[in-house]
Amino acid sequence: MNPSTHDIGLWLSAMASQLGKITNKEPLMIGIQTGGVWIAEQLHKKLHIKEPLGQLNIAFYRDDFSRIGLHPRVTPSNLPFSVENREIILVDDVLHTGRTIRAALNEIFDYGRPARIILAVLIERSGRELPVSADVIGKRMSLKANEHVKLSGPEPLALEIKTAE
Repeated sequence: MNPSTHDIGLWLSAMASQLGKITNKEPLMIGIQTGGVWIAEQLHKKLHIKEPLGQLNIAFYRDDFSRIGLHPRVTPSNLPFSVENREIILVDDVLHTGRTIRAALNEIFDYGRPARIILAVLIERSGRELPVSADVIGKRMSLKANEHVKLSGPEPLALEIKTAE
């Protein structure tokens, strides 16, 4: 099953509704590059957040950096605001092992100490390796160990489930 772009739109609307109920009036939003930024851009618009969207590149914070290597298009993080004592909505496309989120939290705390971080993910899939859970989820998926879900975008956003050989 490969979800349609229509499904993604519905999931994003539901996520925005949930976030609107649990956040304060002036949250900051940070997307994790690349897919998390695409999702965050959509949510940022739907929630009418005034502060600019922040972007994290967690490549150097990964605990498996030496194994996965450096992606050739690594760009720096951009947090055009102070995170100190602010509520942050951290957005990613897929929550799988939890390692990306752990790395993102480490980087955010290098910038300061937020009052609260809310994790929003488009897809939560099975296979967690670290005790990380999302507060807002677009869709839960159970995939086989050799299957991976990949978001493409930014326009249109589309998901593809691939089988590793």
